[in-house]
Amino acid sequence: MQHEKEQVALSSIAASAALTIAKGLVGLATGSLAILSEAGHSLIDLGATIMTYVAVRISGKPADEEHHYGHGKVEAITALAETALLFLLSGIVIWEASKRLIEHEAHIVEATVWAFAVMIASMVVDFFRARVLSRTAKETHSHALEADALHFSSDLWSSLAVLVGLAGVYFGLPWADSAAALVVAVLVCVAGWRLGRRTIDMLIDVAPAGAADQITAVAAKVPGVVAVEQVRARAVGETTFIDLIVAVSRTLPLDRVTAIKAAVTQAICAQMPGAEPIVTVDPVALSNESVLDRVMVIARNRALAVHHVTVHDLNDRLAISLDLEVDGKLSLRDAHALADGLESAIAAELGGGVEIDTHIEPLQPHRAGGREAPAERVTSVAIALAELAADGRTLRDVHDVRVRETDEGEIVNFHCRVDPSLSVQDVHEKVDAVERALKHRSPSIKRVIGHAEPAR
Repeated sequence: MQHEKEQVALSSIAASAALTIAKGLVGLATGSLAILSEAGHSLIDLGATIMTYVAVRISGKPADEEHHYGHGKVEAITALAETALLFLLSGIVIWEASKRLIEHEAHIVEATVWAFAVMIASMVVDFFRARVLSRTAKETHSHALEADALHFSSDLWSSLAVLVGLAGVYFGLPWADSAAALVVAVLVCVAGWRLGRRTIDMLIDVAPAGAADQITAVAAKVPGVVAVEQVRARAVGETTFIDLIVAVSRTLPLDRVTAIKAAVTQAICAQMPGAEPIVTVDPVALSNESVLDRVMVIARNRALAVHHVTVHDLNDRLAISLDLEVDGKLSLRDAHALADGLESAIAAELGGGVEIDTHIEPLQPHRAGGREAPAERVTSVAIALAELAADGRTLRDVHDVRVRETDEGEIVNFHCRVDPSLSVQDVHEKVDAVERALKHRSPSIKRVIGHAEPAR
């Protein structure tokens, strides 16, 4: 893409140089102010296209330590300089043409075949050059190439005005040449105004037209996005830099939030080629959050492990009880301070009238050492489990029994099958009863974990 921009700029330089020389020679030979003004216009275009080529090469450089957003604005600065040259040329032409018309100065203008030929050739060259530049500018989002395309499109009309002026001179109207020069100057001013306005908009970071609405619509469709809170966009060359803030539920885990950010970025880049979005996520409380959700969010934000959260609505107040796991090596004073901090945060969230009870228990070690128990011990535990399950008549087919020995005691894991129509609450109570009974039978067992499966 960068190579294509440079090749188009080089071809435009060659065309501008050829037209400048041709118009200058014919203008001097015929004495036509209109053709000379066109030659001056082409000379400025030559300088502008050279600046465009240099700007395209510089703007294609990647971001570095001093230019974090790349070098794309070099093209806009070049376009602005080109605009200033256009206004300067227009002022000179308007001054000279007005002087000739007002003072009725005698200037011999010859409407020769060469004069008509060079202007017709100029129109043909500008037509095809403008098309190529415009197409490439759209494909590469180049402001400098777009400026050149706009110039050469307007040159078609100014060349047509010169042709009309030459025709007037040919038919005996000597003032027609100066009038055509004025028309050329006005058209150049219009082109310069349009180009300057768009260039200045880019330099002062005016948001691309419709970009905010498009970005908002794309981001809002991403699952998990609750709202789009802020959108800022600015174009630098072919890149659109986007700062975006989206709201998500604060109850989401961190990995889910990260996935939403990635999805928003991917969706925007797919809809807007050249976009470089920076997505910031704002966790917000939703109106449908339950008390349990709010308690778990508070605990997570304080990096505390809680479970068995129970919420009772007592009409005049809420009663909340929960288990808080802390490092077993902490002193009771420090552990109680953690519990007090959690309770204060919950009360601040739910209101001062809430009743909170916290059960403090030691956090289970993440990687406790252990070893497999002897086979005969596993067999005796499996037999005991089968007997206890048979007594309750709910648990069946006790299997996959494992016993591990640790420094704190034995850990037992087992699977069993139950009626799939039973509720989770009923199944939990039955499994829990067997777990307690097994620990009562064998005090060396520290913990029992039973996994219930639906019977086929």
